[in-house]
Amino acid sequence: MSVTDAHPSRFEQGMATRREVLGAEHVERSMARVSDFSRPVQELVTEYCWGAVWTRDGLDRRTRSLINLGTLTALGRDHELAIHVRAAVTNGCTVEEIREALLQTAVYCGVPAAMQSFRIAEGVLDELGAGEQRDAEGRQGDE
Repeated sequence: MSVTDAHPSRFEQGMATRREVLGAEHVERSMARVSDFSRPVQELVTEYCWGAVWTRDGLDRRTRSLINLGTLTALGRDHELAIHVRAAVTNGCTVEEIREALLQTAVYCGVPAAMQSFRIAEGVLDELGAGEQRDAEGRQGDE
């Protein structure tokens, strides 16, 4: 499948949504690194994940972001988690909501997975300046 084979409006919707959620700079950087080998999976993700699912009316983007944080924690997908912590902030999630979503994962995914996600999220939030919103308890320690 190539861009010309993909459902054009869904692909374009997907690119627009992807840029809005992840940031145009991130998406352009990712797309610039696409090889002939990986192009089909990038097009699939853009068309179906971003164009067919993220654009649906059933959930708002904040909710989709919080679901992603839990899912990526469960799967141990640290790189994607960092990207989606940024997206969660872009989509209006508060630091408290992100923390609570990750705390929920400690019960259902395990403490080690949640601890790793907390570390990643805290680093991203600090980079974004959103970490300043954290409460007076300060930095989360290691177990």
